[in-house]
Order: sequence, then structure tokens, then C-alpha cells
Amino acid sequence: MRCVLIGNYGVGNLGDEALKEYFLRTFTDIDWYVLSARPVEGEYPRLPGGLRSLLLTPWWRTVNAIRRSDVVVFGGGSLFTDVESPFACFLWWWHVVVARIFRKPVHLAFQGIGPFKTRIGEWFARRAVCLSETLSVRDTQSKKRVEMWNLNKEVIQTFDPVFSSFRRHSQDDRSKKVFVLIPRSNISATFQNLAVERVQSGEWDSVNILSLQSDDASEKRTCAQLASAVDGEVIPICSLTDLALEIESASFVLAQRYHGALAALALGTDFEVVPQGEGDKLSTLHNLIGKKEECMRLVQTGENSLRVALIRN
Repeated sequence: MRCVLIGNYGVGNLGDEALKEYFLRTFTDIDWYVLSARPVEGEYPRLPGGLRSLLLTPWWRTVNAIRRSDVVVFGGGSLFTDVESPFACFLWWWHVVVARIFRKPVHLAFQGIGPFKTRIGEWFARRAVCLSETLSVRDTQSKKRVEMWNLNKEVIQTFDPVFSSFRRHSQDDRSKKVFVLIPRSNISATFQNLAVERVQSGEWDSVNILSLQSDDASEKRTCAQLASAVDGEVIPICSLTDLALEIESASFVLAQRYHGALAALALGTDFEVVPQGEGDKLSTLHNLIGKKEECMRLVQTGENSLRVALIRN
């Protein structure tokens, strides 16, 4: 079976790349055509969302890949939210529309839906869900938002599949008190103020700042400024193994990145999150502390539901 895999891949974000690897590793019987913002050999560019991408990317290869595929899968992440820009909702809706033009079944797997700040962003997300054949969501807030649309569509409750990828690599040796910060490139004042406040308590032996998008120029500046404010060390994170090792050695984690907090949850490290906004993906994680078996069961539910859907197609 040939399937197009769509997500926010190729932007240098560790969490999104981990989602891509999950699908490639777990569904090995599928011939995947991966769409990426910066495609490497064997991958395809996203469909154009503007004049520049229309002129500068070989989008016709992507259209051909969709045409030749059997199924289109949107693989995880918070694709359908306009917290940063309504354009994101438009872009992914546009990919759904092209898939449906070629009469390809669309499956939205392990998705985060919302929150929404604009009516147009919510409209594009709602239309994408309407056009999909199946939908599984990774958190309860997403499920509630979709159910409020009254679409008469089954919404499968699951959890972020990257959770199942974290494994312990060392003994639980936390003789030193290490405070770990995981910021976003667009760090909020709340996050920085809270970080400085906790550092000033004087209870830490060291402060480590983990950069999960270390090639991004904006994140580099943010991490450098934060390091100066808290007298910390910036550590680029290039793999889930790197992330797990840092989280294992931490005494406490303050995170504004979802997959950083997810690692702390999976590995049993105390953590606190600073959401970007009310009801966002980070705000749901604290309710799952101590519920590792439930999280794994939810991941398996999403995986099984996608397998059944692909078999039917």
C-alpha cells in the first residue's frame, strides 16, 4: 500500500521529526511518501501555499505522489490550530482538498485540534475534519472541540505516539540538582520570569537549557538570552535519546515545548508546563502524571484504529 504522510516535518523541530519516525518505524508494511517543508532524498515538498512556493518548489511531484497513492495520512502534531497563524489551518486544509480531488481517503491520526483564535482558522480545521474518513485526537480538549461541531463523526481518543518512544538509558542517579528549561523560540514573558524566579531560589547545582529546534536562528537567540538571564548552559538536542538522557538527569523540568514535557511525563521526572494559551496542548499533560499505563493504552488505541482504517482502504 502506498500512503502519503503529511505533517509539520522538515522545519527542524525534534518533536515533529520524532512523529515522522514513529510512522516509518511502526507501519513498516506501508510504502510512505513523506511530505516535508525541506524534503531530503526520497521525500516530497508540501503543496504550494503562496506564490513563492508555487514558483520555487516542484509541487507537481507532490500532486503526482498523491495521485499515485492509495491513502493520505496526516501524522500527528497540532496541525489544525491558529495559535501562531490562521495560515497553518489553510495550508493543511488545502492538502486535504487536493487529496479528495483525487478521491483519496484521508485519515487524521493522533491530531491536536485547536485552540482557535479566529473564525477562519476554525472554519478551515472544521472543513478538513469533515472531509476526512477517520479522526483520532491526542488529547481530551481536542475531542471536546470536535464534538462541539456536531459533525456526526466518530472521534477516537488517543495520545501522542512519541510517548511510546521514550526509553530509560541510565540509572536514576540524581545526586545533583539539575534544573532543566525547555523554551520555545517565541518564549513568553511568563516562562522567563518563572525560570528566573526558580533559579533565584538557589536550590540548583546547575541550569540546563535544552534547544529542541537548535538550527533555528530565532531559537538560538532566545536560548542565548535565557542562558544569560539564568546563568545556564544551552544544550542542543538532536535526537530523542539526547532528550531522554537530559531529562533523566534532571531534578525538575520547566517546559514550553510539548515534546519536552512529554519526555518528562514518560520518564517520571517532575515538571511544570507554561502553556502558550488557555486550553493548548501543554495544558493537558499535568492531568496524566502517574498514568503511564493509560497513556500507553491510548497510544495503542490510536495505532490500532489507523491499522484497521488502512486495511479497509
